[in-house]
Parts: sequence; structure tokens; C-alpha cells
Amino acid sequence: MTVGNKIRNISVNICRFIVALTFIFSGYVKAIDPLGTQYKIQDYLASIDMSGVVPDIATIATSLLLAGTEFCVGIFLLFAIHRRAMSTLALLIMLVMTPLTLWLAIFNPIQDCGCFGDAVVLTNWQTFTKNLLLLLCTFIVWKWPLEMTRLISRTNQWIVINYTILFILISSVYCLYYLPTFDFRPYHEGADIKKGMEFPEGAEQPEFETTFIMEKNGERKEFTLENYPDSTWKFIDSKTIQTKEGYVPPIHDLAMLDMDTNEDYTEAVLSDSSYTFLLISPHLENADDSNFGDIDYIYEYAKRHGYKFYGLTASTGKAIQRWIELTGAEYKFLNTDEITLKTIIRSNPGLLLIKDGVVIKKWSHNKLPKIDDTTPALEQTDIGHVTNNSATGKIIHIVLWFILPLILLTLADRMWAWTQWIKKQKNNEKDNIRYQILKQKEMRKKIVAGNWKMNMNLQEGVALATELNNALTAEKPNCDVVICTPYIHLASVAQILDKNVIGLGAENCADKEKGAYTGEVSAEMVKSTGADYVILGHSERREYYSESP
Repeated sequence: MTVGNKIRNISVNICRFIVALTFIFSGYVKAIDPLGTQYKIQDYLASIDMSGVVPDIATIATSLLLAGTEFCVGIFLLFAIHRRAMSTLALLIMLVMTPLTLWLAIFNPIQDCGCFGDAVVLTNWQTFTKNLLLLLCTFIVWKWPLEMTRLISRTNQWIVINYTILFILISSVYCLYYLPTFDFRPYHEGADIKKGMEFPEGAEQPEFETTFIMEKNGERKEFTLENYPDSTWKFIDSKTIQTKEGYVPPIHDLAMLDMDTNEDYTEAVLSDSSYTFLLISPHLENADDSNFGDIDYIYEYAKRHGYKFYGLTASTGKAIQRWIELTGAEYKFLNTDEITLKTIIRSNPGLLLIKDGVVIKKWSHNKLPKIDDTTPALEQTDIGHVTNNSATGKIIHIVLWFILPLILLTLADRMWAWTQWIKKQKNNEKDNIRYQILKQKEMRKKIVAGNWKMNMNLQEGVALATELNNALTAEKPNCDVVICTPYIHLASVAQILDKNVIGLGAENCADKEKGAYTGEVSAEMVKSTGADYVILGHSERREYYSESP
């Protein structure tokens, strides 16, 4: 491998790991918060005046598909699976996302693109810069996809593919049905809401303006806190916008207002030294009412033990009345900003338990706490205490269920590949030996040797040898030719043969070098005539003269 090829290979694999790890992280934080991703998609639709056009089922399906695709592409690039297809898909994603984030940076219709969910919040210009870098990396990977080094053999890629798809699908569905396994928002369990609302000393405070949409006699108008109307106006909706830059605390838009009297319950709820249940529903008209019986039972439990129980919603009085008629709810509803409610809990409805402004527990409507008539006061139960669900424990859980199996599979695969390589090398060595043997066999001379036994006198023998020499000189044979003559012919025949055409040999010789062996001819004597060959162990010598082989 040349220096240029080495640099290209290293560059491609560095870019491959940057893209893969970014896609994996981005896809995973979206996958474990499918409702949060859906809310962000709805924000995008609202920015182009398509709010309410696309049904919720389509936006949640898009949320799941987008997160799952991003995660899978990252894993497949990491393992160099389907290198051409995955690098092309990654490039297409970046070709869409980069111009989109440029539009966000210029026009700022949404303050946070949501590329990393709530785990890492970037400004729009930071996001665009990040995407430019990723676009360059994905282009390099797409240009030379086969330079990506495989972490697992092609025969075992199907295991990684299916396991990855299954893992991310189960994770998304689980978090959609219950709650996200990782809660990156400021209302996570154990969070002190009051501290989250504090400003550091000396910090410049931003300014916000809340606009209330009210209705009276069929007429709708917008009001601020300065000109908030009397109780004859009906509350419809509210929205809060920032009018001046400054330090923004993690929690800055939490307000719980009585819709009838406009009384602010926020401080009273957050300062209550006892427990308070908060039923969270951004929109009651879309809330799941399948478990309203359990919710009512928890309300009855709270009432027996003197705990507060409020419903928080951004819905209007009509939707609240419908919920009360449908579920028989007796708890009081307070008005809170829709975005705040969606931030507090990813469930509609969801249940929050707080004490002294600290979030004790959060539940999805699909997994409410089991409370019956025998349940003691919250102080005496696990329900009334913050669970130690540390991020470390959750990460270990993911490692054990997803990362560790892939690592073990990779190690086993590489070990198997190494043993196959060793085996192949040994086979190659054996094949090389066989080849050398065959080659040696092919390189051996093929010789056709003939003798005329005890026939022909000297003159006849010389004439036959001359005739053979002339014929084979005119037409070269595809093998070596040797004639073996009686002893008396050897010297004379040697004079007329071309040794490049016909070799000369004797029909026999003694097995002794010299001595008193009357009538015998030694090998040295044969060689002295000019001959190079001799036939030994001829069948006739064995049969007639009892010579051994």
C-alpha cells in the first residue's frame, strides 16, 4: 500500500467513526424520546404554516422512523455493513439536513433544531456548523466506501442488522408506551423546580411577554398581563415569547393559573411541604382516558391523606368539562403553557408527584402507581421517595443488553476469521507444496527409449541409427529419444548421432565396477564409448539369466 493509499484509508475510517458515532448518539436520544421528536416535527410543520394538517399518527410514525434510521445507519457504518448503501444513505440525509439547518440559522423559526433531542442543545448556527463538518465526512466516506475496514465478517452481518433494528424498535416503543429511559429535561426525578427557576446573582435577566387569547361573545382578542380582562372573558390559549436576551434559567415558563379567577397557584404548589399530585395533560381532548379509573383512585387516596391533587392543562373549559363528564374527575384544573406541560412529562396524561418543589416521581398513564385502600401514607412507601435511577446504572443496562453482545459477537467473529486465516495459510502452504511437486513432475523429462536386442550386425545397426537421427532432426519430437544398442555398436553409433536429438545407451551393464568378470561390461566402459544411458533389470535378463531387479 502506497503512502497516498494509507492516508486515504486512515482519513476514510476517521470520518466513518465521526459520522457513525454522531448518528448513533443523535438517533438514540431521539428514539428514547419519540414524543419529544414528534413535538419537534410539529414545530417544523407549524413554522411553515402546516400545523394541524398532518395527523398525529403520521408525525409519531415519522418520529420513530427518523430516529430508528439514524441509529441503524450509524451502527451499520460503525461495523462497515453494506458500505456503499449506508454511505450513500448517510450522504443523502446530510444533503437534506444541512440546507435545512442553514434555513433555521438564517430565519430562526425554531430556536433549537432538536438534532440531539434534549441531551445536547445547540444554537442554530452551531448546528449548521456541525452539519457542514458531517457533510464533509460523509462525502469522504461515500467517495471511498470500500476503504472502511470491516469489524465483522459478511457472513455474520445479518446478526448485527437484525439485533440493531430489534433493539432500537423495542427501545422506542417502550419509551413511547411508558416514559423515556433517560430524562434530560429540567423536570426529571429528583429535580428541584424552585432552584431551576433561580437566577444567579448579578445575571442579566431576559424579558418575556405572555400573550393570552381570550374570547367574549364570539370575539377573540389577545391580552397581556398589563391589560388582562375581567372574568367575563373566556380563556382560549396563551403563548410566551422572549423579548430581551439574558440568562435564561432551565425553568422559566412554569405558571399554574386558575382559569376562573386568574389566581396564580405556582408558588403555593411549589412551596407545599406536603405531597402534591399533578395530572399533566397538554391537551385533554387528545388525552388517553383508558386509565381514568386508576387516576380517580389516586385522587381519592390523596384526598384521604390530605395531599393536594391538581390537573394541569392548556386546554379550554370545554375540553375540561368533557374530561370531567367522561371520567367523573373531581380535582381542580389549572392552566399551564402547552410547551411547558410537554416538557414536564412525555405522556398525555402523565402524573407527577412533587414535595417542596422537588420532583419525587413521574408516571405515564400506562404505568400508574399501584395504590389501594391498604396503602399507607406516602412517607412510609417507596412511592414517596426519589428513586436512585442514576444515569450510570441506565448506561450499564444498555451496555449489558446491546453494546456487550455486539462486542462479544465481534470478538468471536474476529477469532473465527483469524482461525480461518490460519487454516487458509496452512492450506495454501499444502497447496504450494502440491504445486511444487506437480511442477517438478511437469518439469521431469519424458523419455522414449528403445533397444533392438540381439539383432543386426554393426553395419545394419549404424544404418538404422543414421536413419533415426536424420528423421528426428527433420521433425523434432515432443520428448527425449534414446536408443540402446548392443555393446559392439556403441562406439560406432556414437560417432553419427546428434546428442541434441537422440541419446545413446547400452542394453545392459554389469553391477561391478571392475575385476575378474569375464564377458561383463562395466558402466564405466559403457560411458567411455560415448553413451549416457543403460537399461538395467530388463525383463528378458531377469527371465533368461535369473538376474534380480
